[in-house]
Amino acid sequence: MKSDKSFKYLSNRHLITRCLSYFARFKGRIALAVVSMLVVSGSTGFQAWVVQPALDDIFIKKDGQALVFVPLLFLAIMTLKGVFRYLQNYIMNYCGLKVLERLRFEVYSKIVRLPMGFFEGTQVGMLMSRILNDVLQIKESLPAFIMLTREAFTILILIGLVFYRNAALAMWAVLVLPLAFFPFVFISRKLRKLGRLAQSKVADLSVFLQESFSGIRVVKAFANEKPEIARFQKENSRLTDIGVRQNLFSELSSRIMEQVGVFGVALVMWYGGLQVVEGRATPGEFFSFMAALAMLYEPIKKMDSSNSTIQMAFASAERVFEVLDSPDMVEEAGGALAFEQPFEELRLDDVHFAYAGSETNALDGVSLTVRRGQRVAIVGPSGSGKTTLVNLIPRFHDPSAGRILLNGRDLRDYTLGSLRMSLGMVSQEAFLFNLPVTQNIAYARADFAQEAVERAAQAAFAHDFVLALPEGYETLVGERGARISGGQRQRLTIARAIFKDPPLLILDEATSALDTESERIVQLALENLMKDRTSIVIAHRLSTVLNADMIVVMEAGRIVAQGSHAELLESCPLYARLYQMQFSDPSAEVMDEATL
Repeated sequence: MKSDKSFKYLSNRHLITRCLSYFARFKGRIALAVVSMLVVSGSTGFQAWVVQPALDDIFIKKDGQALVFVPLLFLAIMTLKGVFRYLQNYIMNYCGLKVLERLRFEVYSKIVRLPMGFFEGTQVGMLMSRILNDVLQIKESLPAFIMLTREAFTILILIGLVFYRNAALAMWAVLVLPLAFFPFVFISRKLRKLGRLAQSKVADLSVFLQESFSGIRVVKAFANEKPEIARFQKENSRLTDIGVRQNLFSELSSRIMEQVGVFGVALVMWYGGLQVVEGRATPGEFFSFMAALAMLYEPIKKMDSSNSTIQMAFASAERVFEVLDSPDMVEEAGGALAFEQPFEELRLDDVHFAYAGSETNALDGVSLTVRRGQRVAIVGPSGSGKTTLVNLIPRFHDPSAGRILLNGRDLRDYTLGSLRMSLGMVSQEAFLFNLPVTQNIAYARADFAQEAVERAAQAAFAHDFVLALPEGYETLVGERGARISGGQRQRLTIARAIFKDPPLLILDEATSALDTESERIVQLALENLMKDRTSIVIAHRLSTVLNADMIVVMEAGRIVAQGSHAELLESCPLYARLYQMQFSDPSAEVMDEATL
């Protein structure tokens, strides 16, 4: 994901249009909110207007009818204002929450469809921040924009009232308003910039927390809690410093607006008081004018507050729309052809591949054919390209050059869904979701029979230990399967692959992280999984692949030899050396695991 420095910031007009487009489907509700807004604005003007008859007719003229009529009219208008303010706020919050739901859905849907290369270069905490924090800020944009509009209407109504009451006096009142314009624009830019920084630092903090909690076992193993706390405090302080600066400019803006208002009121008190003293205005007219003027500066301050919210929303919107609109973030695209069984042949034809930013190829001219029913083992030193090779088959990456053909058709001709559903992958990392055992095994299908799930578990030697769990197949396994052992996790991933029933199986060092006893059970489960299936097996222990139909030896991104175990012992010095290292000295097997 691009950094904020490289991203081209969007114009206010574009951001307003883009944000408001999400509220378009609520136009009926928003129209009602706008009507409510106009009623609220008009009611505010009435509050100022009613001061004149209240003061002149009730308190000076002592009019009995006015004593009854004016309070009742005031009560009715203020009740109406309360009802419509409630209606406006409820509708805006409802629409905001619905837009929040939609935006989170769109951002997640976009991100989850991006290619694997994107996730390899992007931190998980950063993605979480985009979906949770940035989108939340956009929710506030329309309510703040409506409030800004409402206060603008209120200002216009009150300005009309003060000019109606006394045009000459009103000129003195509004004379100072332009003084607030330039600070308003300047501070808006500052708040927007600080909003970007704040959202970026929130994302950094999310990244830190995600890494820290995910790696808590390492933190504790190295007794490194204090340094981690210090790192957190450093990130936390940076975010706080930005918040302090935001508060500084926000408060400065409010105080400037307030001071401008005070200056205007002082001028009016002097000139209006002079008119009353000279008999050119009644006290009621003057205080009605002053009430309207006092109310006039209140919506100006609210506009300033709404502007701060809008600037924060714009800063977040830039980051969200970067994900949704960036031409650099292209979703994975498959072909139009659905793969149909049976599997016949997989062929790699002079395949080259280099990771982004790498100057050397991870695969350099690899050619390999895997036929139906074969068990093909891939061995070689660490970094030889074994995992990279098998990751090209489900199109986690595409070759830089060369072709991969499945049943004679390029992989890119097939739809991604049908291609990946035809493959079963069991890797060294046995990843489980924090779901019940049943749903983890049946992850490939929404509709399933419990009997099929249990048959898969039995074939994976998992059924007995699952029944012993507190809630059996309905037991939650915890985040990443943390509530069960490593061997149990691996057996559940094998059960998941058996349940999927793919014609082509890929095993990527599926037993390398297990102890000897667990490995023995998992190996039996793998044998059940590989039965009557075409299999590609990456293994660090040669003892697990000696009976493969074909063993492929890789080094430095190339295939240096292929054949049976006996043939390779005679013809491939690298394979013979690896074999001797593991079988001449039992302890060497443990030392050599990192190299295979």
